Amino acid sequence: MASTKTQKTNNTSYDASNITVLEGLDPVRKRPGMYIGSTGSQGLHHLVWEVVDNSIDEAMAGHCTRIDITINKDGSCRVSDNGRGIPVDPHPQYPKKSAAEIVLTTLHAGGKFGDGGYKVSGGLHGVGISVVNALSSRLDLHIERDGGAYEMSFAALGSGKSIRSGVAQGKLKKISSIPKTRTGTTITFWPDERVFDEVNFKSQTICERLQIMAFLNKGLVIGFHDERKGHEREETYSYKGGLVDFVKHLNASKTALFNSIGSFSTQVEDGEIDIAWQWNNSYHEGLYSFANGISTTEGGMHAEGFKRALTSACNKYARQSGLLKEKDSNLFGEDVREGMCAVVSVRLSEPQFEGQTKTKLGNTAMRSAVEKATSDFFFTWLEQNPSEAKSLINKAVGASKARKAAKQAKELTRRKSSLDSGGLPGKLADCSSKKADECELFIVEGNSAGGSAKDARNPKTQAILPLRGKILNVERAPLDKILKNAEIQALVSSIGAGIGSDFDIEKLRYKKIIILADADVDGGHIRTLLITFFFRQMLELVEAGCLYVAQPPLYSTEIKGEKIYVADEAQRQDLIQKNPRANLRFVRFKGLGEMDAKELRETAVNAQTRRLVRIDIDQASICDDVLSRLMGDDAGARRAFIESNAKEVENIDI
Repeated sequence: MASTKTQKTNNTSYDASNITVLEGLDPVRKRPGMYIGSTGSQGLHHLVWEVVDNSIDEAMAGHCTRIDITINKDGSCRVSDNGRGIPVDPHPQYPKKSAAEIVLTTLHAGGKFGDGGYKVSGGLHGVGISVVNALSSRLDLHIERDGGAYEMSFAALGSGKSIRSGVAQGKLKKISSIPKTRTGTTITFWPDERVFDEVNFKSQTICERLQIMAFLNKGLVIGFHDERKGHEREETYSYKGGLVDFVKHLNASKTALFNSIGSFSTQVEDGEIDIAWQWNNSYHEGLYSFANGISTTEGGMHAEGFKRALTSACNKYARQSGLLKEKDSNLFGEDVREGMCAVVSVRLSEPQFEGQTKTKLGNTAMRSAVEKATSDFFFTWLEQNPSEAKSLINKAVGASKARKAAKQAKELTRRKSSLDSGGLPGKLADCSSKKADECELFIVEGNSAGGSAKDARNPKTQAILPLRGKILNVERAPLDKILKNAEIQALVSSIGAGIGSDFDIEKLRYKKIIILADADVDGGHIRTLLITFFFRQMLELVEAGCLYVAQPPLYSTEIKGEKIYVADEAQRQDLIQKNPRANLRFVRFKGLGEMDAKELRETAVNAQTRRLVRIDIDQASICDDVLSRLMGDDAGARRAFIESNAKEVENIDI
């Protein structure tokens, strides 16, 4: 008889009792990443941006002239403005609650949906301030308007999975009478340690963002105060020139192609357009776009409209002025934008952003509006400034020639790679694994360091590429010259993903690219130059978190028979102070080539002496001496900061 098999049944039920309804602010607490991106440093600072953006909206509406952000001694954050103040009267739909309480405790509630609140604002979904309340252990609200000062507090109650977020601790109360001319809102919040990985605000991250906001809102005064012990700081940002001052700031570290800064502001049917520009002698484009004060790091319709008009106007002027002959081909957009530093800021009543992150503007009408306005104003500026126009066009013509030469160089590189043994440089000591996820490429100084690193490595997953001296400074070189550099060719062929516009991160041969330079000044220069190269020519690699900097030791010593490695002079002095009776003797390493394989392995496994620093989009910096000043989550502020510090790269002698 044939045997029968009994099939096991799954008794797990699925009925109405399995459906969970999250009410009030519970969805935010349950899935914070949906609202603030992460629960790390980025998400923590996102809370600050949400509160500040509400004050900025008041400024854009013409009702606020000053905003103050304070990091209090206890680590909480206070944001205060002199705007109109959140409404305190009962809400028509919920007469038992004030409008202020509704705004703080209800998702998708705010003054940015109807016609009477804000004509222009950065908020779209009405979740900003209520999200801050949901993710804070405590929030205090102070409002001044209609001749009265009002206060209300909220708190997260309970523990474990039964925490209730943003619970009102009583009704909104009038605490005093004040002059009717005094208005504004003050919000103080304590980020919940049960939500965030850390709750320590970084003043540099906040200041970078605030400075950008001050540039974008001409005349607005933004104050920053850090009252924490050991972190005291006072800053005030205010710019009467607005975007003109912004461009001046961005170009301060570069050599301007001409002194004047062009700009225009105009009203259009659906909003406002504000643009400023200047060119410098670099080989890189700097276009910073904003919509309603929000940094649109991926551009969008407003940036596209500006680029179109810019290219068209430059070609038209070049033809009319004879700077382009009849036989010459038209300039490409990338030719015209080489060395450009421009800020495009638009304000519109119904912005269409791609997703909650708001990194790209989708309003097609704004593309046409910006293109038309730029065509008119920019072409007129070219005609009125013939000297500047000639410098700009001549630079673009040079960029066009370099672009064509770079194309030929790329073709030669591709053909060479297809003919040789896999296209890999002979100096590369490759690893045996072909799985990119587990492979690491160490970039080291010179053959001696390469030999030591090769002996110390794990040959299965770790590859070693020695480079000779300082690589080409890509801040000073066009792409065709970059492609001809032997050391850069070795880098590109080893990494295997192309360069510049041809870069394809899917072709990466190693998911960790680790810069392992010496601990001295020359090593610092080499690190800086390499970071600059990756930032300029393989940005996607940097943004994906694949670039690392390894910190080698500068000294070694012995304490009670144990060998100790010291990263720098500051650590050496600290070690001396902590061991006053040890009579320490230090050996100084001139370079990694002096360290044998055993020493390299020892430093690699000692977490205190080898710091592997992830250089991702939140930390990207082209300056070695500012690597410790980690940037925040605002990409516009990051890139502005990077550009403004480019002088560190310019000052490195090759």
